[in-house]
Amino acid sequence: MKITVIGTGYVGLVTGTCLAETGNNVICVDIDQDKVTKMQQGIIPIYEPHLENLFKRNIKAERLKFTTSLDDGLAHGEIIFLALPTPEDEDGSADLSYVLGVADQIGKKIQDYKVIVDKSTVPVGTSDKVKAAIAKHTTVDFDVVSNPEFLREGFAVDDFMKPERIVVGASSTKAAELMKKLYNPFVRSGNPILIMDERSAELTKYAANAFLATKITFMNEIANFCEKVGADVDKVRAGIGTDSRIGKRFLFPGIGYGGSCFPKDVKALYKSGLDNDFHFKILDAVDTINQKQKTALVPKILNHFNNDISGKTFAMWGLAFKPETDDIREAPALYIIAELLAKGAKVIAFDPEAMENVKNKLGDKIQFAAKAYDALENADALIISTEWNMFRTPNFDVLKEKLKNPIIFDGRNLYDLAKMQDLDFTYYSIGRKTIK
Repeated sequence: MKITVIGTGYVGLVTGTCLAETGNNVICVDIDQDKVTKMQQGIIPIYEPHLENLFKRNIKAERLKFTTSLDDGLAHGEIIFLALPTPEDEDGSADLSYVLGVADQIGKKIQDYKVIVDKSTVPVGTSDKVKAAIAKHTTVDFDVVSNPEFLREGFAVDDFMKPERIVVGASSTKAAELMKKLYNPFVRSGNPILIMDERSAELTKYAANAFLATKITFMNEIANFCEKVGADVDKVRAGIGTDSRIGKRFLFPGIGYGGSCFPKDVKALYKSGLDNDFHFKILDAVDTINQKQKTALVPKILNHFNNDISGKTFAMWGLAFKPETDDIREAPALYIIAELLAKGAKVIAFDPEAMENVKNKLGDKIQFAAKAYDALENADALIISTEWNMFRTPNFDVLKEKLKNPIIFDGRNLYDLAKMQDLDFTYYSIGRKTIK
């Protein structure tokens, strides 16, 4: 099939590349000429495990191409994916200006029947707005479909190629059948393609992300309560996670969620509720709690150093909001850094993928280490803010040798308490007793 993807951000590039991998001819459209030129040369603009191999393979096979021309993209594709940014507006709502702006241009340029697919995460009713924006400029037949993505950063290729489900919101039988034809190669094992109305599809994405954010936040609250009453959150997690009604996933406590999806989608669904005279009280609480949780280590740090960290140096392992990505959007590490700097401390950070993005954001406000152990040199303590696998089994003898004192503030509960006790570390974590 001939597919066009408008927008080559995280979702657009993964979508275009994976659709090309199953034999479709894909053109990706982006207004950034420099970015397009680099992609045409085989230079991938984002880090995502396994994506680069597919990206280069499909460029070489001439199934994946890039252009700045919307006209060329519309002429090519029978299905047109809109994978455009929907940034958080000042009031928490999703900014649809990019989506509706492109829809307006499509209406002026469309020549024959197309299926226009909202791939971006958008509020309920957006498909109607896209349809209206196109229809006001054309009498050509077209359909608008909602097809939300459920891609986890760090696992996006697997999630796209082997989806648990595919959600398609389509009131048109013709459009629904085309979408089934496109996605059938991805569900050969029997996972469902769920056809529903557009509004239900739009809400499904927000509901899924808001539920997962709520689950994470609930567990963080349990962890905080564990610290008050002397319980161990790891044992509580195991105790409830073995209940099939609850499940084991998204129960690991820590310093909150970040990224491009959960924070934005929780706020957008909350604002959508207000717009429809509905108060999502639970989402209001989730957002408030998560913002506080991002800096949950800071009071522990201040308490340990008697509320004076001026002139102290902290090593930080992890900058990305989660492992296996270079995405630093809403990353807890950035919030911790801001508080430490405000109190006169210095930070030397290491992250295997995200340092360049943080350099672009913070400049020389903090220092960066070329290697994980280099960050520890003469630091007063180590802070762990991202659970990269490489941090899970460090050489603790090296940590002791390089740190001024063997002190760790662990926001991801990577280490066993008994082991830290045996190694004679001072060890702070989330929802567990402090080892001193």
